Amino acid sequence: MEVGKIPNDILKEIVLNKIKHNREEVILRPQIGEDCCGVDFENYICVLSSDPITGAINEIGSLAVNVSCNDVAACGVEPLGLLATILAPEGTTIEDIDTVMTQLTNAANQLKVDIIGGHTEITKAVNKMVIITTAIGKVQKGKLVTSSGAKVGDSIIMTKTAGLEGTAIIAHDKEEELTRIFGKDFVNNARSFINNISVVKEGVIASRFGVNAMHDITEGGVLGAAWELAEASQVGVMLYKEKIPVAYETKEICKLYSIDPLRLISSGCMLIACSNGPELVRELERNGIMATIIGEVTKDKRKLIIEKTDNGSNIATIDPPGSDELFKI
Repeated sequence: MEVGKIPNDILKEIVLNKIKHNREEVILRPQIGEDCCGVDFENYICVLSSDPITGAINEIGSLAVNVSCNDVAACGVEPLGLLATILAPEGTTIEDIDTVMTQLTNAANQLKVDIIGGHTEITKAVNKMVIITTAIGKVQKGKLVTSSGAKVGDSIIMTKTAGLEGTAIIAHDKEEELTRIFGKDFVNNARSFINNISVVKEGVIASRFGVNAMHDITEGGVLGAAWELAEASQVGVMLYKEKIPVAYETKEICKLYSIDPLRLISSGCMLIACSNGPELVRELERNGIMATIIGEVTKDKRKLIIEKTDNGSNIATIDPPGSDELFKI
């Protein structure tokens, strides 16, 4: 099997199909495209999501906080607590743990999230540090947003630019090589993308505005997230490639390493399905969040992307997400 998330067909066959539904309190259950679970606690719904950081070397503490909090935010929920498990390889120093904990706490403090527990261990089971976080939030009944609620005719809105997290990771991990090729200012700009990987703000704004579905863009990039949102909602999507924003730094880095920015891990970006797309874009922009309509939800369940060419346009099928482009470097 390839490095990265297990392919969705295998995930469904050997993981999801083995999970039994034992508790009626669990109202949002594991499925393709849904990153959170929801538990009915009578007066509110508790929303939880877990995520690991495995593809990065630098700033892993900050990434670990944001990726799981982003999943909760995609349900329209402000995260309030976080559990963090740190698995560190032999040779890890006290200073290494201290650095990661500083990153974790700084990121949590920025989001006003409490770290409420976890586990820290030195183990032979890993050859580099791995962090797994579980984010927790709560929402009133009837206010939960899922990935499976997209409706035919909805606009598909994307926040920020494709490949955001992947660009920051590559710029950190390949700093010397990229500085030699592009210069220090270029690399510093690309590294700074790490400061924009939270989608909590847009998740809360979109939820208050009223949307049908949200899905944060992680491994598999924009195209992978669009496929998952459509699959979860049992609808189709039509994306317009020229409308998908890609930052200059992302384009150049992806060109250098021959990877696809639309298949590159993109924490910090959100896909939103909304019946009033233009107005939501204006609302997000009023709050300082870049937002772009990149397509629409369709009835026929096909997942397509249109690319303009010199001879007109080319329509291609969006494949299910596979191994992220980051793992090709």
